[in-house]
Amino acid sequence: MFSQKTIQEIRNQFPILKKTVYSNPLVYIDNAATTQKPLQVIHACENYYSTINSNVHRGLHFLSQKATFHVEDVRKKIQNFIHAKHSSEIIFTKGTTESINLVASSIKIKKGDEIIISYLEHHSNIVPWQIVCKKKGALLKIIPIDQDGVLQLKDFELLISEKTKLVAITHVSNVLGIVNPVKNIIDKSHEYGALVLIDGAQVPSNLSLNVQDLNTDFYVFSAHKMYGPTGIGILYGKEKILDSLSPYQAGGEMIKNVSFEKTTYSDLPFKFEAGTPNIEGIIVWGSAIDFVEKIGVENIQSYKEKLLMYAIQRLSTIDGIQLYGCGGRDYKNRLSIISFNLSKLHCFDIGSVLDRLGIAVRTGHLCAQPLMNFFNVAGMVRVSFSIYNTFKEIDYLLEGLLKARKFLLK
Repeated sequence: MFSQKTIQEIRNQFPILKKTVYSNPLVYIDNAATTQKPLQVIHACENYYSTINSNVHRGLHFLSQKATFHVEDVRKKIQNFIHAKHSSEIIFTKGTTESINLVASSIKIKKGDEIIISYLEHHSNIVPWQIVCKKKGALLKIIPIDQDGVLQLKDFELLISEKTKLVAITHVSNVLGIVNPVKNIIDKSHEYGALVLIDGAQVPSNLSLNVQDLNTDFYVFSAHKMYGPTGIGILYGKEKILDSLSPYQAGGEMIKNVSFEKTTYSDLPFKFEAGTPNIEGIIVWGSAIDFVEKIGVENIQSYKEKLLMYAIQRLSTIDGIQLYGCGGRDYKNRLSIISFNLSKLHCFDIGSVLDRLGIAVRTGHLCAQPLMNFFNVAGMVRVSFSIYNTFKEIDYLLEGLLKARKFLLK
């Protein structure tokens, strides 16, 4: 476990944590939405515009060659980070959402085909498949969960069939923090010849990831939830499958030859990277990966598990609290995300009071309205921890919740 000194040294690398909110020290525990950025990431952004800024893959001049080198270096860095077989299997996108939409727009689905998702999905892994099914005449099936938010794999085995063309599942619930048994789902799906897409938005820097061991066909995630910039993410796809898909967008970079009679497309990965990419975001992301690897994913995971255990223990002492997922007390097979409600109080009101105390949490339906409907609530309060959070901040959260309850129930 990290010492208090080590955690403070890590915190010192995040300038925003010195900020005050309404005269209170900032306690930022909305990391499932986005993480804060360390100095080396902030400096990398400045360095890009000061010394590298140029378009990529298109120029012979020095700056263009330099920018291209750095972009492709980060592609290889991501390949190694997730243990992909080829760097060309890494497609740069705007983020997790666009990566899912890319697959949804390019995959071959016809009338009568079936797609399977689950009750745990973020809207970004629901709506694209609804659109595809409506457009193509396919059927969307949903894997149910139990009252603890655990996927019912026996029901999944009843849902899947030879008609199933794609299974799209979140690796970790953004609401409950539950780590789903995606390896089992992938293996079962492949028995029926179905492709699998894993939404890994909550995973990088939280769990070690090896896409070859998982044997998934697609894996998607963003930089901004692993200390990197917003507006950049990746689609990982197996080379053979990506080669078989049609381009998602058309324009510069994704072409090999263009005439008015015929156009041929570039090889991977450029076939799916039309237009000028987010060059800054890609290069800066490399610094975020360096930050994570220096600390170590396993070390981050171990520390955050202890934060989770402590938070569940402390929050469970509050009268009238409802913790959602795995009985609310089981920290095994979960990441450091806790969603809850307080009896007789609206989540927005709780969040507003916490905000005045300098505590940043997420409130509402958390982009998972079907899951809210399952639990019969309008919304929840979500806290989610990162490497720079402390046990002292959890104690302060507890104090804030008790103050909120006292104030709101007057």
